[in-house]
Amino acid sequence: MDAQFAQLIVNGIAVGSIIALAAVGLTLTYGILRLSNFAHGDFLTLGAYLTFLVNSLQINIWLSMVIAAVGTVAAMLLSEKLLWSRMRSIRATSTTFIIISIGLALFLRNGIIFIWGGSNKNYDLPITPALKIFGLNVPQNQLIVLALAVVAILTLHYLLQNTKIGKAMRAVADDLDLARVSGINVDQVIIWTWVIAGSITSLSGSMYGLITAVRPNMGWFLILPLFASVILGGIGNPYGAIAGAFIIGIVQEVSTPWLGSQYKQAVALIIMIAVLLIRPKGLFKGTI
Repeated sequence: MDAQFAQLIVNGIAVGSIIALAAVGLTLTYGILRLSNFAHGDFLTLGAYLTFLVNSLQINIWLSMVIAAVGTVAAMLLSEKLLWSRMRSIRATSTTFIIISIGLALFLRNGIIFIWGGSNKNYDLPITPALKIFGLNVPQNQLIVLALAVVAILTLHYLLQNTKIGKAMRAVADDLDLARVSGINVDQVIIWTWVIAGSITSLSGSMYGLITAVRPNMGWFLILPLFASVILGGIGNPYGAIAGAFIIGIVQEVSTPWLGSQYKQAVALIIMIAVLLIRPKGLFKGTI
């Protein structure tokens, strides 16, 4: 039982690292753009399918991930141009934004099914044996996923704390009007937000495809854990979202022997409701 418990924690860390990257993208778009983007999970799915598409052309999986990230960022920027910028210009309500994002999610998911079909896909990867670490069987892809997540998180930390655009993003998140009056190019910040969110969200989708099959509803099933992570960590706080994602990922996996894998979503929902009831602002301060 102890070995099984440890194995579940390892699985939870791998899943948590995937949720963490996507949750950071989600919390950035909310913190800076005030957009609760329910299409975020389907952009994650798009990243996984673009990786599959490029990889199926006999292109290296790592290069495929980079190309997929470029494609996902392009799709997000297109949605900004066609939808979100226009909605902001007419000062649409938050309810309108949510409804449009749900519609965009359905459009993306059905577009993926139309192009690739509804069956599961797998990357063209060599079969690698699991590694024996402290008596646990750890698939090599899980270690790669965790390593990629750590590198992406450290890069994001450097970007937010030490670069000019990172400081501008933090300023816009704190007070958009004050940032604009201070001479910050808010439009440029918005574009950079989509570029960063799109890149790490696509990467998380590609990583999810490494440890499981690529399927059309993969992002939809992750959207609840994503929002739960964001709320748990404090809305608008990327570091809080990372901490929340690892908590959600580990608790979900550890709960499977008792509840079954079909109730993983319920665990994320229960945690989210509990946080909203007990500490509505989340575990950490909810700003960048």
